[in-house]
Amino acid sequence: KGELRMQSLTFDDAGMYQCIAENVHGIIYANAELKIVASAPTFEFNPMKKKILAAKGGRVIIECKPKAAPKPKFSWSKGTELLVNGSRIRIWDDGSLEIINVTKLDEGRYTCFAENNRGKANSTGVLEMTEATKITLAPLNVDVTVGENATMQCIASHDPTLDLTFIWSLNGFVIDFEKEHEHYERNVMV
Repeated sequence: KGELRMQSLTFDDAGMYQCIAENVHGIIYANAELKIVASAPTFEFNPMKKKILAAKGGRVIIECKPKAAPKPKFSWSKGTELLVNGSRIRIWDDGSLEIINVTKLDEGRYTCFAENNRGKANSTGVLEMTEATKITLAPLNVDVTVGENATMQCIASHDPTLDLTFIWSLNGFVIDFEKEHEHYERNVMV
């Protein structure tokens, strides 16, 4: 196959590698550099979000993605309490923290700790709960004669600290009101 496989790499394996393919008609060369990477975890390039919003009763995933080699082990705390996997809380292999059925008690400072054989680092963010968005008036099925107009309504309640956007779609495709302004009209009631 022309493959070169290496296992349990060390810094001594770094360097320029050359593959030579040869037959009776000639010889060709190809070069590639192998760099060996090893670094303590750092959040310098990808810190945790300082503010994370979660809807009441919903699910939130807080990402923890430090740069590190080899891959670090992860742990999490809320305030001074060390978190462990349970019925509502799960620490993923990639370091993310998942919380389901979010309640007001879940609000607070969350810290992700990352550690490998080169060192350790941590990053912190604050989880805040918002009221869940709910459809309070859903569109109804409508029978219309060809050539007539139809109006469909959608009203939702939402957390007053957040903006709300309505997106309409037809058969799974989002309606572009600017391109199709002659056919569709959006009326926004405040």
